Amino acid sequence: METVAAKTGYEAGLKDYVDREKAAVDLMNSVGRLMYDRGVELVFFRNHLLDISISETIKLFDYAEQVVKKPIDVYTTAEVARGLLDLDLAPSKIDIGRLTHEFKSSKSTSVADFLKDHLKGFIGQDKHTFKPQDVVLYGFGRIGRIAARELVKQAGKGQQLRLRAIVTRTLTDAEIVKRAALLRNDSVHGAFKGTVIEDVPNKTLIINGQLVQLIAAANPEDIDYTQYGINNALVIDNTGAFTKRADLERHLKSKGVAKVLLTAPGKEVPNIVYGINHKELDIENEKVFSAASCTTNAICPVLKVVEDNLGIEKGHIETVHAYTNDQNLLDNYHKGPRRGRSAAINMVITSTGAGTAVSKAIPSLKDKLTANAVRVPTPNGSLAIMNLTLKKPIEGGVAGMNDLIRKAALVGDLVNQIHYQVDPELVSSDIIGDTCCSVFDSNATIVAPDGKSVVLYAWYDNEFGYTKQVIRLAKHLTKVRRLVYY
Repeated sequence: METVAAKTGYEAGLKDYVDREKAAVDLMNSVGRLMYDRGVELVFFRNHLLDISISETIKLFDYAEQVVKKPIDVYTTAEVARGLLDLDLAPSKIDIGRLTHEFKSSKSTSVADFLKDHLKGFIGQDKHTFKPQDVVLYGFGRIGRIAARELVKQAGKGQQLRLRAIVTRTLTDAEIVKRAALLRNDSVHGAFKGTVIEDVPNKTLIINGQLVQLIAAANPEDIDYTQYGINNALVIDNTGAFTKRADLERHLKSKGVAKVLLTAPGKEVPNIVYGINHKELDIENEKVFSAASCTTNAICPVLKVVEDNLGIEKGHIETVHAYTNDQNLLDNYHKGPRRGRSAAINMVITSTGAGTAVSKAIPSLKDKLTANAVRVPTPNGSLAIMNLTLKKPIEGGVAGMNDLIRKAALVGDLVNQIHYQVDPELVSSDIIGDTCCSVFDSNATIVAPDGKSVVLYAWYDNEFGYTKQVIRLAKHLTKVRRLVYY
């Protein structure tokens, strides 16, 4: 893409960029007002617009041209966003990139008329109503703290999920201070962009103005959440201690709990990869659910696209995974093979159940995949390598394979799950903080001459990307999903 600076020189290029910055500020002003006044979230071709810089906003327009193949300008986008402010929109999530492209492609000369016609199903608060849902985080480790950050960030007007309590096994005054400090600062994900205030006497944290009760309990059934004003709550169990149905159902014996969501593979309970099999759930009668594993969430979207379009005869998944708390920092005893060796200085071969777990989300792949894992000395950011034999050869080689995934990443049920990456210099640290559970590396794709043997690479933030999937599933289970215009 040739820039204004390349055409006309430094001064013209600088002026053009400053003008685009001003328009981006205008756009972001509308983004904030819509979110916090109306409960309407704007995204840009799947990318989040909340809490990003002006430079990051402008960069998204390059993404629109290079990846989405739908070039639009920031000036028209800002105008369309201002037009949304004039509508009485119900709580919703709207892709301003798609909307702007459709306006520019239409014959309409009036933004107001175009929006009223295209979003008529979104106008009027009676179009979509739901009650806010209380959420309890049972456990406050890596996933628990990231979930707390994201739940608070997404709170908006408090119309959807409300983080009401955090449960830990013990809770001394010193522990409250330390847990607050761990929430504020994270060595991988950086500082929390907000405020965390400890109220030690009342055993609460005030996070961005939201009062979160801290509770100590040795057993799930010992807690009466109703005494804290918490009712009909969804408990997100991120301890890893309970994986069987009988153990997870202990949460349901607590007063104030309606449903339980496990952030790990579960036994005897539905294992769900949001975007793949969440629509098959019986959320009226089932009370306990699993969000599967980070690896299962990373590989299922890509495998689903391939299976649906070409068919998979067999395959092997090799996961190159960041080390976890389950491993030792230095060599020491561990009940599992190899995991006792120092995680910080070794590559460690270990097992993964992801290959088997895929069939719970995609039944047609039962017994077709093998899988293994190698833990490597990085704290976060993992890679799944999918070596597949196809039933039907892909036409067009690498370009044909990549185009299949690109389309799925931009249109359909998997736009929040697959991030199609074109960066030829992509490495693991680049995908930390990515909102998708599967970051498809288009430059790494390998296709054999016969078109039937392919190797596909999907990166994933095994902490944040997975947590985003957990929260998407939580919204579905509690029926607080907004209207969506993607």
